[in-house]
Amino acid sequence: MRARPLLAAPTAALLAVGGLGAAASAANGAPAASYVRAIPSTSSVISVSTAAQLKSALTAAKPGDTIQLADGTYNGNFKTTAHGSASSRITLTGSPKAVLTAGGGYGLHLNGASYWTVKGITVTGGQKGIMMDGADGVAIDSVTVHGLDMEGVHFRKSSRDGVIENSKIYDTGKDGQGMGEGVYVGSAGGLSDRSDNIQIRSNTIGPDVRGENVDIKEGTTGAKISGNAFDGSGLSNANYDDSWVDVKGNGVLVENNTGTHTSNDGYQTHTQQSGWGCGTVFRGNKSDLTGAKGSSRLAVNVTNYDASSCKTVVYESNTVSGGKGLTNIKVTPGG
Repeated sequence: MRARPLLAAPTAALLAVGGLGAAASAANGAPAASYVRAIPSTSSVISVSTAAQLKSALTAAKPGDTIQLADGTYNGNFKTTAHGSASSRITLTGSPKAVLTAGGGYGLHLNGASYWTVKGITVTGGQKGIMMDGADGVAIDSVTVHGLDMEGVHFRKSSRDGVIENSKIYDTGKDGQGMGEGVYVGSAGGLSDRSDNIQIRSNTIGPDVRGENVDIKEGTTGAKISGNAFDGSGLSNANYDDSWVDVKGNGVLVENNTGTHTSNDGYQTHTQQSGWGCGTVFRGNKSDLTGAKGSSRLAVNVTNYDASSCKTVVYESNTVSGGKGLTNIKVTPGG
């Protein structure tokens, strides 16, 4: 989605050793580190089976702690301001049958809560699913997020070096206001939100994601979108929501993704603020535009190309079926 007001928030041991320090390097081309299970001897494992216990555990969490959720439904809005460190992360973990269900507001809000790992659980209901505000080094792994009025997962207020991987996001933007991105990075309407070096990898996003599957906002740099499966069934076409991915940040790498069922394009770049939406690289993406009915119907629609000041690279390793073609700029050999 191209622009919208920033809404006020209404209203989370596996230790990723070196994982988020590696996130920034991976965004710059270095191999991404995997998350390694390592529980410090000083850490605690907190077993949780009720909503009240979960709220208490989120409030009291210390570096190195693991909050282990039993299967079951946890009704409410869950928030933490506790933070770990790069060497001693805090983990919230459970199976997909451990379900955080919100009646409104945010399902899980990491507010300044840096160096958390959120793994395995399901978040549903409410306005937004998992929200990071000023939370660095957050790793979201193998979660399921669905059934939301607005976006699924949002890195906001300069939440840097985060990762979301191996996760499923679907059925977002249910309130009909033309919002509902799968993964949203940054904020619209300014450049103060520097949610840099976010990695979005190996996720399944869609169907029924009413906004873009991934939206990278102006002001953010170094996002990496790789190995995801996008399904644009349900794109609303409101607020220009007519592609799987919309890139308005700088220095973004989009590689080895697959996409189906878009209403118009596969991927788009835009300049919303001067000097932004530049330096995107597309390689190895497979786009199926069959059934698209929009005006351009390109796998990669570059709306802001300037060879000297705002370059985009589309490698020939990208492929497309259906639609009107691969891209509207010169294709670069290799990739």
